[in-house]
Amino acid sequence: MPVLPSWLTEPLWDQFAVLLPVRPEYHPDHPLGCHRWRISDRIVFDKLLQLLRFGCSYEVIAGTTCSASTIRSRRDEWIRLGVFAEFKRIALECYDRIVGLVLDRIAVDGSITKAPGGGEAAGRSPVDRGKQGLKRSGMTDGYGIPLGRVLAGANRHDSPLLAPTLDLLEGLGPLPDDVTVHLDAGYGSDKTRALLAERGLHGRIAHKGEKAPVQASRRWHVERTHAWQNSFRRLARCYERRAVVIDAFFDLADTVITVRSLMRRAWTTYRWDGRPHRRP
Repeated sequence: MPVLPSWLTEPLWDQFAVLLPVRPEYHPDHPLGCHRWRISDRIVFDKLLQLLRFGCSYEVIAGTTCSASTIRSRRDEWIRLGVFAEFKRIALECYDRIVGLVLDRIAVDGSITKAPGGGEAAGRSPVDRGKQGLKRSGMTDGYGIPLGRVLAGANRHDSPLLAPTLDLLEGLGPLPDDVTVHLDAGYGSDKTRALLAERGLHGRIAHKGEKAPVQASRRWHVERTHAWQNSFRRLARCYERRAVVIDAFFDLADTVITVRSLMRRAWTTYRWDGRPHRRP
């Protein structure tokens, strides 16, 4: 059973392979001109997708085709080259060109997940008996396409993370004239309203004491996106200790979500080679 359907993994790999440097099958400095073949990048890419989806350890995913140390070293090499961040940027650009990002409605919310191994971005979780946890302040467009996130310890409040989260909008190019940011009641303060006013943004903040269905507005999109991200078990229970590695896995998951949403929304309008027989 593949970790993802072929109609999704093949276009993902085709674009990912373009971002990788060209490497020879054998190391050119070997004195005899030969040694063990270099593990294919496609094999490592598939292993990373399995790690992301199943959340198990590198040793469990590794096998006769690829060792755990090779997966880690190749992962770190691609992080240094900025491949994962560029991969996500291209996916967002394609989605915006074909379908269109709904940037006049932005939703921001925080989500706490477990981080049993601790690490740079972990902290004591107030909802898990003080165990180590990870908080992400996620931002989505009006449909729920992930635009970015800020990582912090689970003991951090959502409100101070709003400013660095909104800073991610600068990488999306020009924004519409009227942008509304949908927030929950945890952001309800004069400081938050002043922050939004300084940036020329309108805020729609839920009121404390009122039931959510009455004032849910468009905030549910970001909560649905958090659920999409938590379906990748490596993000729902994070054992990675370095923030750059966690960001890389989030970029990979966001790319999968974006491309999957792109295919789903374009299925009834466009035709292309490898188009799934049924709507995704």
